Amino acid sequence: MQKDWKMVVVSLAGLIGLWAVLAWVKADPDVLPSPLAVLEVLIVLAQSGALWPDLFATLYRVAVSFGLAMVIGAALGVGLGLAPGLDRFFGSWVTVFLNLPALVLIVLCYLWIGLNEVAAITAVTLNKMAQVTVTLRDGTRARDKALDEMARTFGMGRIAQLRHILMPQLAPYFAIAGRNGLAMIWKIVLVVEFLGRSSGVGFRIHLYFQNFQTAHVLAYSLSFVAVMLLVEILIIQRWERAALRWRDG
Repeated sequence: MQKDWKMVVVSLAGLIGLWAVLAWVKADPDVLPSPLAVLEVLIVLAQSGALWPDLFATLYRVAVSFGLAMVIGAALGVGLGLAPGLDRFFGSWVTVFLNLPALVLIVLCYLWIGLNEVAAITAVTLNKMAQVTVTLRDGTRARDKALDEMARTFGMGRIAQLRHILMPQLAPYFAIAGRNGLAMIWKIVLVVEFLGRSSGVGFRIHLYFQNFQTAHVLAYSLSFVAVMLLVEILIIQRWERAALRWRDG
């Protein structure tokens, strides 16, 4: 674990160093400010309190959309994986949503529901739900069916089969869906905020983009990237290791 942390620090330091070199070569802070200049802006935003309401608003949308997409998408995926007939009928629906551009869903939700929080959460959830469904459907299809037969032979109930037979086999697929979902959802949330919300990191990026304040755009962007990086390291990676431990054990 300590070696992993050291590698992350060295890698990020290299990325920041490359950024500093490019900023020095460009020599135009209005186009590409240096890391130090962006850090100064970020400190001012944090100390003034301007950063936190937007950061928490975006985190709230990410958390709610992620939870809804995982729960609904997993239920649909497991259901389709267990029922080939349903999968044959609804498989094309899943494919349509999987390939529908995020921008189209966002615009349609705003047009149909309105420029409100419900539309924003719905758009993000729908964008991710199809991918979760496909991942869990494929995982359910790939399960060891001999274990299902064993459970039936010993008279195990459906709930017990789901808890003790199916769910452990799907743990790696949940981890994959969670990792990919988190990486995708926060980007979609920023687009949703950019297009139709009056709060959040995406809204601030839009505002400062209009004013050509590149340092502020980078400051807000990097603040949320830092939060997502912490979530990845402290939660998602541990979840993934726990899931794979069952498979490898």
